[in-house]
Amino acid sequence: MINNLFNGVNEVFQNDVIGYINSLQEYPIKLVLLIIDLSIVIWLLSKIIKIAKDTRAWQLIKGIVFLLLATWISGVCRLTILNHILNAITDWGVLSLVIIFQPEIRRGLEQLGTSKISKYIGLDKDIATKTKEAIYKIVIAATELSKEKTGALIVIERDIQIKDIIATGIPMNAEVSPQLLVNIFIPNTPLHDGAVVISNNKIAAAACMLPLAGDQDIAKELGTRHRAGIGISKESDSIAIIVSEETGKVSVAKDGTLIADVREDVLKKILISNIVTKRLNEAKAKKAKKNIKETVKDFLGKFKKKEDKKAN
Repeated sequence: MINNLFNGVNEVFQNDVIGYINSLQEYPIKLVLLIIDLSIVIWLLSKIIKIAKDTRAWQLIKGIVFLLLATWISGVCRLTILNHILNAITDWGVLSLVIIFQPEIRRGLEQLGTSKISKYIGLDKDIATKTKEAIYKIVIAATELSKEKTGALIVIERDIQIKDIIATGIPMNAEVSPQLLVNIFIPNTPLHDGAVVISNNKIAAAACMLPLAGDQDIAKELGTRHRAGIGISKESDSIAIIVSEETGKVSVAKDGTLIADVREDVLKKILISNIVTKRLNEAKAKKAKKNIKETVKDFLGKFKKKEDKKAN
């Protein structure tokens, strides 16, 4: 399979690519289209790499690249046995990877398809202030729950919406307050079993059902809450705060990884940096790009006017 692929690529390169490059001299418009084509491909690759770097699939991608190179080299050097073995691994490996890394692939597609307006216009300062206030209240609630050794699971929605998760719980649409969050998780109350979801700085719903992480490398001593927190952080970009009812320790699940035994100040820093600071930096970068574009546009406009005056 791999040999056929490389032979096909080589044939396409010789017949189509070289011929296409030669045709650029006759049709300059093709050069413009080629630049646009390459720009789109580079943009897509950068997006895929950026998404993959935040997942456990990144190390595997590097392994796949090494495997493909090894297969090609073994074919060129006529190492027949090794080439057959590597071809067999590659043939079945592609299908296996799609099955094993289904959550990462799904999450990547969700991130590419995310179209929340706030991601493009940045985070308004008023909204940033409200988000900080909500985070401080969540941290106070988590600290209080930790002292009382009351089990809790709080999920904070970010760019990827989790309306399907919110729909599994009891709608609340309430303002975030430490007292309300603590009361929700009091044992044997109607809403204590499940997760609270924070969306747009409000308590969207309580008693929500989350997907459980089924990874074999997750510590066996971790309970259902921890697995649920890791699960939702894998399937979306949400951040989950977990309070253990056995030890009272606070953990944070982010990007499919668990940060255990987090202190109050550390929890505050994690939430601020990953929710507020990140979005503000994105907004600043976007504003800087816009200013550069406007400066270049003004310069070109003035230059054109000068040239027109000289011509007249």
